[in-house]
Amino acid sequence: MSQPTPPIPGPLGQRPASSKSRLLMPWLLIKPRLPRAFDLLSSLFLLYLLWPLLLLRGFLAYLQTRKVFARQTQVGRYQQEFERLTFAGRLPGKGLAALLNVVQGELAWAGPRALSPEELPQLSSQAFFRFNVRPGLVSRHVLRKKIGLAYDDELSTDHRYYYSASAKDHVGLSLRGVIGSLLSGKQEMQAHPILHFLGIDIVNTTMAEALDWFEQRVQAKQKSLLFFANPACLNIAYEESDYRQVLQAAERVLPDGIGIKIGCRMLNEGMLDNINGTDFFPRLCERAANAGMSLYLLGGLPGVAELAAQAMQKRYPKLIIAGTHDGYFDEVMESDIINGINLSGADILLVGMGVPRQELWLARHHGQLQPSVCMGVGGLFDFYSGRIPRAPVWIREIGMEWTWRIAQEPGRMWRRYIVGNPLFLYRVWLQRQQASRSGPKT
Repeated sequence: MSQPTPPIPGPLGQRPASSKSRLLMPWLLIKPRLPRAFDLLSSLFLLYLLWPLLLLRGFLAYLQTRKVFARQTQVGRYQQEFERLTFAGRLPGKGLAALLNVVQGELAWAGPRALSPEELPQLSSQAFFRFNVRPGLVSRHVLRKKIGLAYDDELSTDHRYYYSASAKDHVGLSLRGVIGSLLSGKQEMQAHPILHFLGIDIVNTTMAEALDWFEQRVQAKQKSLLFFANPACLNIAYEESDYRQVLQAAERVLPDGIGIKIGCRMLNEGMLDNINGTDFFPRLCERAANAGMSLYLLGGLPGVAELAAQAMQKRYPKLIIAGTHDGYFDEVMESDIINGINLSGADILLVGMGVPRQELWLARHHGQLQPSVCMGVGGLFDFYSGRIPRAPVWIREIGMEWTWRIAQEPGRMWRRYIVGNPLFLYRVWLQRQQASRSGPKT
């Protein structure tokens, strides 16, 4: 009986593709082109939709400057120079002209920031991957910087996006860039070292510098209290003098939340980073693991602090957790709790018992506590224990994490955000009015 003839090998000795592979091949060819297709179609649609406005904007630019476009030379894909277009003049809508660059393929909606020719010689060899893709109108690093979440350097952020972004990520970042621009504004404001809000001085710093300060305090064994202030905290401090005095006496108060960012814009101040405790905590754990600093976690429901500690130790195996305890104890147990913290030898104490209870408790017992740095962290342990999921990154990148918090715990959070945020902004407006009436300081 004759044997069946084996299939003829394909090129380079490969067997012919299976039927499933043949079905996937068209998709594999189309998939890399989806971002460009989105850019082209969306830009053409916007040009068609907005052409009367664009014509008017160009006409007004010509009346003002005798030219329609201002041109800026930038370096794009494959290090090719191109002229980025903006409408001339000082009227709004200058950036709409860049839609023409997108149509021509010189820019994408999302991608690394386009560089000037002067920046090119300053790039390290590790940064040249960015020239394999089109530069974007929206850069993830720039978007995060506007919201105050640009904790990592531009190279690292671009590198991660370049090697992990899908077509879905491309579309999502493009949309977030538009929303983020509307929420954060475009004008860069001067950043002063101290932000003054409702009688509280807040240190205007970066995430990296805040971690450096923290480590230096621990190494020098300088006992310090560190707190975070969001609009809800400042509303409470405005009404409760004992809590306000605790914040005023602390070694450092750090800015927390998009509400502080908006308040800074109202006061014509620039905020460097949104150093909220939830983003600060894992970076502190990484720093502590590398430097041999130990942590004690106090607060939350029974078992929650322990679960948060386990999650961080799984992420950073060298991290030393000296101890944990829940936040449900009375005054009779306080001496035992404090003794346990001191006997643990912890360098850092994190207390998550809610505002203002945690700050008042720390201020009251600071003289008895031996850890070098003590800080209040609110509901942080709930997030890292897995009890309450945190908002996805895309929600945080447009400054809307507060909407997620309301959805998670509407009964507890609606008053803080729906009532509290407008109240805070009204109080900031009053502060600005008072400052304008009193005139500049001499």
